[in-house]
Amino acid sequence: MELPVLAPLLILAAFLSGSIPFSLLVGKLNGVDIRNVGSGNPGATNLGRALGRKYFFIGFTLDMLKGLVPVVVAGVLLHTIGRFASASTPTAVWLACAIAAVLGHVFTPWLKLKGGKGVATAFGALLGVFPVLTIVGVMALGVYGLSLWRTRIVSISSILAGCSLPLTTALLLAFRANDAAAALTRDSGPWYLGLTIVLALLVIYTHRANIARLRAGTEPKIGQRVAKAT
Repeated sequence: MELPVLAPLLILAAFLSGSIPFSLLVGKLNGVDIRNVGSGNPGATNLGRALGRKYFFIGFTLDMLKGLVPVVVAGVLLHTIGRFASASTPTAVWLACAIAAVLGHVFTPWLKLKGGKGVATAFGALLGVFPVLTIVGVMALGVYGLSLWRTRIVSISSILAGCSLPLTTALLLAFRANDAAAALTRDSGPWYLGLTIVLALLVIYTHRANIARLRAGTEPKIGQRVAKAT
């Protein structure tokens, strides 16, 4: 299939994959509408608040997969997966699929555009952009884990992990550009960096209410009760 036809189909499929509200569905299967408890957010963190840690991991894994799977499929069909350098247009379409999956999660059309915060889906999408952003995603997960260990605050850990994405991508691209065996092309490098900047901005945007609570000193830590959503 020609790229002008394949590209919009892949991007649409990624958006629809990202839009599946897995955490909300898991909650309803267990008799809870997570939009009416805790923070009211239909994401994995609030699912965990409502039903326990096991369900957080279930929701996180499902949300991660809805970012990972469409990006991997797109990478295979576009012949971009497994390469550090590729023609600019296929790379742009591939990375557009990653953004589409996250946007589908954040602006879920089935929930009046009120979706989750996109962290797990973004992580899955990054893992799918193998190998360049897989490395970046794993490093961001490390930032998230370290911050969560020190602060016990999910939101600030997510924000720090998101902000680390363009920084680690820039470092990786600079390192690989000096590697004659696997040098990035001039065309593809900026696309990788651009994606991580967009994802970082999305993470900050979706956590704007959390940022206000952090500034006010009212953001809850892990284990603290959250007032019921109204």
